[in-house]
Amino acid sequence: MNKEGLDMQHAIITAGSKGLGRKVAEDFLNKGYSVTVTYRQDKEKAETLFTQYPTYTDRIQCVQADVTNQNDLSNLVEEVMKRFGRIDVLVNNAGPYIFQRKKVMDYSEEEWNDMIRGNLDAVFHLLKKVIPVMREQQFGRIITYGFQDASSAPGWMYRGAFAAAKTGLVSLTKTIAYEEAENGITVNMISPGKIEGELKEGTIDQSRKHTDPNTPVGRPGSGEDISRSILFLCDTESDMVTGTVLEVTGGVDVIHKYRTKK
Repeated sequence: MNKEGLDMQHAIITAGSKGLGRKVAEDFLNKGYSVTVTYRQDKEKAETLFTQYPTYTDRIQCVQADVTNQNDLSNLVEEVMKRFGRIDVLVNNAGPYIFQRKKVMDYSEEEWNDMIRGNLDAVFHLLKKVIPVMREQQFGRIITYGFQDASSAPGWMYRGAFAAAKTGLVSLTKTIAYEEAENGITVNMISPGKIEGELKEGTIDQSRKHTDPNTPVGRPGSGEDISRSILFLCDTESDMVTGTVLEVTGGVDVIHKYRTKK
């Protein structure tokens, strides 16, 4: 294991170049981790991490990867091990989403496959490559993403393909948590609420400058709400929390809103 790997823990954040993943990557860096972020196309945006954190450049790596491509995933893990020699945290932030509201029978086969492959299959294939490293270390922290109430497998009108993939991911998350606990690996799911625009990369203080009457807590969510939750779950002392679905929604019931909307 190289010096960088011995000095600090390493986190992989898929799709960590922008949006929620970007804020997660930033807060892991600020917490002292070395970080590898993946990007699918926007290399320029990913590499702004180097200019934003010039004193952290020795612990930042950006790797191009489509999470639905197993060759890309193999290359990702190879690059991480070559540079840092360890994988302590995997945040499965990447995952496609179709914004157009449509019933399941209106999905094309390609759209359905994109949802399942990008949100469920991709996690399985990356786990296959990362968990052996974590087993060898006898330590690991894995985070998946869901949606509000995903653990109860609700129907979600007009989001059926996404919901099917994510509720399957709930079961996968819990199963891997049970199976890998003996290896010092915890696996948990974060379910973000509605976080929009610049607040995806924003802070809690920034979100408190806004009000949201549709959120019981009275403000919109921010990227920092998600990153703080993930950092807690990934702490070395958080080993009693595994197989858990943690909702960070501000109390918003997004499912029932879409059930009744025409």
